[in-house]
Amino acid sequence: MKYVSTRGAADAPARSFSDILLEGLAPDGGLYVPQSYPRIDAATLASWRELRATQGYAALAAAVLELFIDDIPAADLRALCERAYTAEAFGDTSVVGVTDMPGGIEIGHLSNGPTAAFKDMAMQLLGQLFEYELERRDATLTIVGATSGDTGSAAEHAMLGKSRVRVFMLTPRGRMSPFQQAQMFSIDDPAIVNIAVEGVFDDCQDLVKAVNADAAFKAAHSIGAVNSINWARVVAQVVYYVALYLDATASEDERVSFAVPSGNFGNICAGHVAREMGLPIDRLVLATNENNVLAEFFATGVYRVRGSAETHATSSPSMDISKASNFERFVFDLLGRDGVRVRQLFGEELPATGSIDLSATPEFAALGERYGFVAGTSTHADRLATIAAEAARGGVIIDPHTADGVTVARRALESGIVEAPVIVLETALPVKFSATIVEALGRDVERPAAFAGLENLPRHVIDLPNDVDVLKALIVGRSEIERREGRS
Repeated sequence: MKYVSTRGAADAPARSFSDILLEGLAPDGGLYVPQSYPRIDAATLASWRELRATQGYAALAAAVLELFIDDIPAADLRALCERAYTAEAFGDTSVVGVTDMPGGIEIGHLSNGPTAAFKDMAMQLLGQLFEYELERRDATLTIVGATSGDTGSAAEHAMLGKSRVRVFMLTPRGRMSPFQQAQMFSIDDPAIVNIAVEGVFDDCQDLVKAVNADAAFKAAHSIGAVNSINWARVVAQVVYYVALYLDATASEDERVSFAVPSGNFGNICAGHVAREMGLPIDRLVLATNENNVLAEFFATGVYRVRGSAETHATSSPSMDISKASNFERFVFDLLGRDGVRVRQLFGEELPATGSIDLSATPEFAALGERYGFVAGTSTHADRLATIAAEAARGGVIIDPHTADGVTVARRALESGIVEAPVIVLETALPVKFSATIVEALGRDVERPAAFAGLENLPRHVIDLPNDVDVLKALIVGRSEIERREGRS
């Protein structure tokens, strides 16, 4: 299995998985994707069903990932998965599961990991992969990442104790919940640097891309990525689509739909990949909050990014995103994997005009039928009503982002666009969004003992302006300190 850039020419050199694991963005600014998606059939699914039932999530993960990773020996890959997906980290060897709700909805539970968010599903594996590959190469890695809420804490907890990795994580100042901030800022480790940036998540993400775009700086400081621009994040998420499908069905001829709260298009991009592989997915229901850039595209064919002033601060803050990085991966597939065309759209047209328009193209006209996407938007009022309704209906309390997914999924079911069952992917545990839960239910959820007093711990965070040169100077300065102290 080799990988190419979404902006590369058809004859551009292809890369191995282990090479792109440590790179993040491709040199031309594109995102890495497989040259072609592996295909699975009913027999493969049946074997995976048996594996899931008898050996657990880690064994299934290794089997799925082997289709995408051929430069790590199978035994080593299995060991990495077993170290990532432990009962200690996720509460049980099953790792994920589903809960039936009335009216054709099922909740796919993905938030049992160390930071109570679905991002742990990929990050725990990514930490193991980084450590393994850096040991093989006798190298170190400087991760520069951005988070709208949960990616940062999941990445930092996954990288803690990894001696060859240091992390610079950018957050939009004041835009995350107090719990989310505390999960990150309470970490006291010289290899973990939290940075609060003036602006919104998209500004943080732009800074990450700007650092990656400076080839000389990237090489000099061994810059890597944990955001979903890193293909390893996406492929790790493909695994739980397979696991939840197997958990929700009894035979390989059954079809399900998935509803996915989405801001950066990473989570639902993994669903798209799983569907392209042949997993029996009927519809992919994309749910946005008031920052509805993606829903607008699937309704109109126009992808228009928003500036900071137009990016709303909402009660589902991890989706307060107006530039969806992984969307480029889908457009690459939509346009017949034409790297030249994608480079024109995302490398030239989008930066120049702030939008791309595919509304008149035959590819957009056939999008729904070919790729199964349905999209919709949820508001703060919708979130409150859905949290309250689902708690009364099925006794399950969901977080605000998951509520966005349930809201849009129920509308799609009621309109007949989508047939049951619909598995809504859980984004996080509700404990991370106490204020919204209290507003919806008049009471808070019980806080797990592991998170007691989290917000009262000392904070370790640096304030920075939205300036790539200042960020680079910080990275250089920390590198010099580490060299003097003998840590690098």
